[in-house]
Amino acid sequence: MAATKNIEATPIVDDRYRILVDSIVDYAIYMIDLHGNVISWNKGAQRFKGYTDAEIIGQHFSRFYTDEDRASGLPARALHIAATEGRFEQEGWRVRKDGSLMWAHVLIDPIRNDDGTLVGYAKITRDLSERKAVQDALRQSEQRFRLLVQGVQDYAIYMLDPQGHVTSWNKGAQRFKGYTDEEIIGQHFSRFYTDEDRASGLPARALRTAATESRFEAEGWRVRKDGTRFWAHVIIDPIRGDHDELVGFAKITRDITERRNAQQELEATRARFIQSQKMEAIGQLTGGVAHDFNNLLAVVLGNLGLARKRLPNDRKLQQLIENSIQAAERGATLTKRMLAFARRQELTTGPVDVPELVRGMADLLQRSISSNIPVSTQFPLQLPPAFADATQLELALLNLTVNARDAMPDGGTIAIVAREARIGADEFPGLAAGHYVCLSVSDTGVGMDEETLARATEPFFTTKGVGKGTGLGLSMIHGFAAQSGGRLVLKSTLGQGTTAELWLPVAETGLLGAQPEASAPDLPALKPMTVLVVDDDPLVLMNTAAMLEDLGHTVLEAISGEQALRVLRRSAGSIELVITDQIMPGMTGLQLIEALRTMQAEQPVILVSGYAELPEDRLAGLVRLGKPFEQADLARALALTLQPSGQALPLRSKHG
Repeated sequence: MAATKNIEATPIVDDRYRILVDSIVDYAIYMIDLHGNVISWNKGAQRFKGYTDAEIIGQHFSRFYTDEDRASGLPARALHIAATEGRFEQEGWRVRKDGSLMWAHVLIDPIRNDDGTLVGYAKITRDLSERKAVQDALRQSEQRFRLLVQGVQDYAIYMLDPQGHVTSWNKGAQRFKGYTDEEIIGQHFSRFYTDEDRASGLPARALRTAATESRFEAEGWRVRKDGTRFWAHVIIDPIRGDHDELVGFAKITRDITERRNAQQELEATRARFIQSQKMEAIGQLTGGVAHDFNNLLAVVLGNLGLARKRLPNDRKLQQLIENSIQAAERGATLTKRMLAFARRQELTTGPVDVPELVRGMADLLQRSISSNIPVSTQFPLQLPPAFADATQLELALLNLTVNARDAMPDGGTIAIVAREARIGADEFPGLAAGHYVCLSVSDTGVGMDEETLARATEPFFTTKGVGKGTGLGLSMIHGFAAQSGGRLVLKSTLGQGTTAELWLPVAETGLLGAQPEASAPDLPALKPMTVLVVDDDPLVLMNTAAMLEDLGHTVLEAISGEQALRVLRRSAGSIELVITDQIMPGMTGLQLIEALRTMQAEQPVILVSGYAELPEDRLAGLVRLGKPFEQADLARALALTLQPSGQALPLRSKHG
């Protein structure tokens, strides 16, 4: 009975297998006989390939292959490999009933009976077209991304492993840093950092920051293969796997050296502009203060001069007056420096032989400094003359030498050097293109830090301590250089000394033969005359009138240009000379003079001003008297105005 049950169960088991195989729709499972003809066909095969049982059973399985594969003998070779090696497996293109292609994974196994005789083949095929399409798309995307990354030349884009070794390298990285793929892949990325950054542990810190904070971004110096440096903007991002494990880093570097230089130049230009505005504002304030000081000093000096002439024979009283005059003269010198900074002093410019000027000052310079500080000079054999005011240049050189001495309390050396240079357009900030003489004074003293250097030319700024300096020396030189068409340039390093360069334009060839102005002859005696004095400052007006009256003249007074015109109209031509201040409210001195010339063209006039900002084309035929002035200066101005030749000359008082 048991044997009978086993015989009856076999067909039942076969049916179950048949039902199982036939119900699978995701795989084509079918059998092939020894000659390659299809002898079974499941629903998966029908779904993939489009054939029904009736259409395909008995047909050769090679019809599923492409023409190229059939021509190469692949179907027969597949069966042979399966029979001899026990298995054939491959992926490739297969053909459906409608002629369309599918990408298939094929497995062919031999079927043998109990004695090992080959009776056919089992063939399992799976349609992988969708997976292949995804893989192809991914491959194409990766290829496009690779081409994109490789094509970028303005950024260095490369990957690092978790330890920081380079695993990929694009053309931008090669262009920035100079390494080829073969030279750098496998090397540690820290070689791009400076010695200082490596010593501080920056490379490792950058990777640690990227790993823990998901990003590292910084700017800094990086090193190329040839050892040169460039300023880089760096971003490092971590790369993580499917399970959030760290698999490496993506590093993007951009060379922004040019941008940084441009930004620094922009900031420097902005700083220079702000400094220029600040200095201009201070100059305006200083010029105004100096103008008021000039008026006050003119009164003090004038009155002291008149008082000195009337003193009794009292030696102590005379000494007090002389001391007061000296103090007022020192105040006039201080005012002169303030006007120099404000660029409102009047310069007497001409060709100046700089080496000769320095040699002529040798004794004065050496007396001004300690005997244990040697002063050396260096001039070329031929140096063109500078176009400057010789007196102001001497004062500037003396100031610079004294500053150099004060910067070397423990001794040192001073070098005075002159050279010529041609400056191109935009080559030297603050200087127009042209031909210049550069006169420099260098010391080996304490030097200045950046903050002190930036403020060194500001008026009243000094590091010499209370009572040891006015803070106007460098500011005066700064103003003198600028008014002369040049520039003062300070170079200094803390602990290494200072060099002050005074750039002055070269004198034009036509001026080289100019002769120095002849000294004024003795003042002739002047007959008493009627003089109209115009000044808006009552103290100055009274003082000028007093000095004129002391000289024997009759004085009429006016406190404005409008009042002066009314006085002139009433005088019926009795006024023989007009002395007018320049800076007055309502009507300036020049405007008054123009009005006078319409009334009486030959009216003698003296223009009084402490400022240099006067239009030269409107000064023809005028004698100018600088503030503050003393009675002798006023008397000389009267003589020059009324000299028989009628040629008016500019006049500078000893303080102006």
